Amino acid sequence: MSPSTVFAQEKREFATELKFVVDVATAQRIRAWARERLAADPNAAQNGGDTYRVASIYHDTPDFAVFRRAGWLRYSKFRIRRYEGGSIFLERKLKVGGLVAKRRAVLTAQEFERYERLPEPARWFAAKTADRRLRPVCRVDYHRTARVAVTANGPIRLTLDEDICAWPASRPRFDDDPRPTRLTDEVVVELKFRRELPVLFRALAGEFGLNPRSFSKYRTAVQALGLAVPYATE
Repeated sequence: MSPSTVFAQEKREFATELKFVVDVATAQRIRAWARERLAADPNAAQNGGDTYRVASIYHDTPDFAVFRRAGWLRYSKFRIRRYEGGSIFLERKLKVGGLVAKRRAVLTAQEFERYERLPEPARWFAAKTADRRLRPVCRVDYHRTARVAVTANGPIRLTLDEDICAWPASRPRFDDDPRPTRLTDEVVVELKFRRELPVLFRALAGEFGLNPRSFSKYRTAVQALGLAVPYATE
């Protein structure tokens, strides 16, 4: 199935997403660069800065079809995401050919506590995960720095994710583990934009010699936690 077909079916906003993995020293320089040229993400700015904690509970099938990119699930990730100091989102992330679209339902903390009785706008998530035999398998947490801007071609966003750690999760609850598994000592930089690569991001990549590199927090977590391994052909 082509990306255009997938997104025609999704009928939701989509964007291009580029990822880079850098060391801590380079990340510090990129953060300083971004703070000079981009505004703080409004969600983070509510906390008086541009950083916040993100926690995501990822879902997969008993045979880890999402992890192994089997069938239609190769394009999708289903997760429950909580932002520090903010609401909780039930989310499907669809990614095909470098294009990303999300479908979300927002819950208050009180609504999330009654997860078995979701409000009507959020029931699609329960229906789709049940239909695909998806259930919680792990939680991934990290600190995010987020900077944004509005250009002639639409909004752009730069994020730096660090202190990425994970632990198994068997239910839709944000239970902390005192001994999480650290996934990497590096920092994941993500650039999100619509249409062509913005001039500002082109300058960033040139100045820091950035080359795109795939990094899936979920797939890395599954392997690090020993929950599943890729097939020999992957």
